Amino acid sequence: MKIGIDTFGCEHGRSGIGSYLSSLSQNFKNTEETQFELFGAEIDRYTFGRDSNLTFESVILPDTIRAEKIWHMFLCNQFAKKQKYDALLFPASSYALPLLFTKPAVAVVNDIVSELFATKSLSERTRIKLGLKKVNKIIAPSNFIKKDLKRLGINQKKIVVVHNGVNHSVFYPREILTSEVEMIKPFAIRRPYFLYASKMSSPSKRHVELIKAFELFKKKTGLPHRLVLAGSEGEYAEMVKKAALISPNASDIFITGYFPHESFPALYAGCEGCLFPSEIEGVGLPVLEAMAAGIPVACSKSGALQEIAGEKAILFDSQNIEEMSLAIEKIASDMNVRKKLIKEGIDWAKKFNWENTAQETLEVLKSVAK
Repeated sequence: MKIGIDTFGCEHGRSGIGSYLSSLSQNFKNTEETQFELFGAEIDRYTFGRDSNLTFESVILPDTIRAEKIWHMFLCNQFAKKQKYDALLFPASSYALPLLFTKPAVAVVNDIVSELFATKSLSERTRIKLGLKKVNKIIAPSNFIKKDLKRLGINQKKIVVVHNGVNHSVFYPREILTSEVEMIKPFAIRRPYFLYASKMSSPSKRHVELIKAFELFKKKTGLPHRLVLAGSEGEYAEMVKKAALISPNASDIFITGYFPHESFPALYAGCEGCLFPSEIEGVGLPVLEAMAAGIPVACSKSGALQEIAGEKAILFDSQNIEEMSLAIEKIASDMNVRKKLIKEGIDWAKKFNWENTAQETLEVLKSVAK
């Protein structure tokens, strides 16, 4: 069986879905029974193909979103036939997905589609919905996303929940550093600090509310902690920067912009706690990575986070500034709470690994290729 894996829409590894594909493809192994092949823009040969050791087939297109979407609508099926694929995997299905399929196909939905639709035109919403209704199977990384797809009228029988994994070879408890500065090129971040790793893409990410909760924490405790906001700059970035700039604690708020995923283990290792106030998470992988690294977590009750965190984190209402501030204070000041969160978090995170994710994904692909 030959499986084609679409790399379009994965932002050349510089996004959550890019990290997902990178980790997944590295755990796919070619056998006599099954061969995998990545396909997409030539640049992705060096982003995904190099690390995975899978073959890569370039699709020569203008480097525009419009060209890629037209290709998926009219030429993807022809390409799949030419490459003799027995099944196809579309990791970025909200971005690139054919409307009809002549080969068995599996779509991965890592987005909360109902939330995504709020920013899309009617034609885009129709295109995504039609593609998801026509595809053979859908992989959702959480039951929360599965329920969201049900609300959009997607047949529940075709949805399989396969949780994302954690790379335990890089995310693990490390020795606590004695240095006051965490050196992570090109950054030098003074400790102690809290970390929120998420793209500044929407008010529902609750960066501004976190800044206000951090202000309240600082005012109440007088502790020397800093707040590090690490993630790509999206449509919401200017609002977050403004909130940080006018904050009375502006000197203690550090915005990194895009942060390479391979550098996150060191960033986690130096932090006092992972804060994750986003209300629109369907995956919540940074929460699991922090737990695996032995870092206490406080996160929102909303979205998939409660499911993913398994109640091994302090849960709060992201719109309640005082509640969020209290969660930060507990992580910073209550050693019994810290120890409990760290121990339970490490044990919980062990349940998630990319080897299992890859195997379960392969089983879904095999089921449609029969």
